[in-house]
Amino acid sequence: MQKNITTFLFRKTWALLIWSLLLFTACSDNDNPVEPTPSEENKYLKESTFLKDLSKEEITKEVAATSPLLTSYVRNPVKVYKITYKTTNTDGAEITASGAVIMPVSDQPLSMISVQHGTITADASAPSNFQPGSEAASFGTLFASLGYIIVYPDYIGYGASKDFPHPYEHRASLASSTLDMLRAAKELIKGQTAVKWNEKLYLAGYSEGGYATMSLQKKIEEEASSEFNLKASSCGAGAYDKTAFMKYVINSSTNSVASYNSLYLWVLLTYDRIYKLNKPTTYYFKEPFAAQIAQLGISNPINVSFSTILNDSFKKALNDGTDTGFVNAIGDNDVYNWKPKTPTRLYHGDADPLVFYFNSVNAVNAMKKLGAADVELITVPGGTHSSSITTFLAGTLLFFQDSKYQ
Repeated sequence: MQKNITTFLFRKTWALLIWSLLLFTACSDNDNPVEPTPSEENKYLKESTFLKDLSKEEITKEVAATSPLLTSYVRNPVKVYKITYKTTNTDGAEITASGAVIMPVSDQPLSMISVQHGTITADASAPSNFQPGSEAASFGTLFASLGYIIVYPDYIGYGASKDFPHPYEHRASLASSTLDMLRAAKELIKGQTAVKWNEKLYLAGYSEGGYATMSLQKKIEEEASSEFNLKASSCGAGAYDKTAFMKYVINSSTNSVASYNSLYLWVLLTYDRIYKLNKPTTYYFKEPFAAQIAQLGISNPINVSFSTILNDSFKKALNDGTDTGFVNAIGDNDVYNWKPKTPTRLYHGDADPLVFYFNSVNAVNAMKKLGAADVELITVPGGTHSSSITTFLAGTLLFFQDSKYQ
């Protein structure tokens, strides 16, 4: 199975994103940083671990490997930290989670971007592991160098919480764990003097990160608006309308790409576990897929349309609503039918074969119907899940830099 679908795609397209940012961002250096130190009074932050300094020369070298044209625009050295913090798992139990915080060495007041990463299947790709070539080490480092405090949650199931299963596409836990990461990052910044935060917060993410960003935005607006000055949110190609997505996947002939089907399977198995439906694989799947999935889980290759491996009885129960447990589980993860107060942009390719375009169409239509004042769908004509990332990245930066959202 493809190890890291969305993060791989980000590495291919971050150069245009940085180029757009260069037009707007300028920061000054500060050669005497003070290390952040967790306080005993912290409610969320447990520990911060310094990972590395990256000099302007080191960052420039990394930039040059992709585009020598960008090397003269690297602004600041950066300092990279791994933080651990308190959050709750899907069962409500307190656990320790982690993430990366990447800080520019600058004496200017800086804005913060919380970046929710795309789908990963290997712990090595988690932001706090900061492996070379990972989304955080490339995308995050360069953004920080150009003048943003970057907060990169690992999500439950990676980093410090790697012994727990990742709650893939589970709205509530993605929202709560990323919000708690922001709270911990806020405590980290409060405990140091090297970096000044101007209290402005922006949110961004693509694919699972787009879904996580929308989930986080909703939770901040509804439960933590007094804690954060949320200025704008950019969501790319997320599966916001889970109910419509489910109906489409079970009733339509979709692609036969095994790496795509593994993600549909991952969602199904995650909801079965979290909502304690506890159905055997034979309830959901025809043989020989039921036995294979019971043994291999999401690693089992599925090279046919996902709808063809599902039992007709299961599909009927979903279509007529008699499987109330699964129908309700899906509905609990819808995150499209609400009224955002924060300026919001949804980017999506209208030829996306993995996360279908109607997810963003349905979300924007529902939000505007409810009276959302500043929500817009940016359609990428002919865009696929991978080819639309460039438009998302460049558009997100222009959006965040717009004087209306400062």
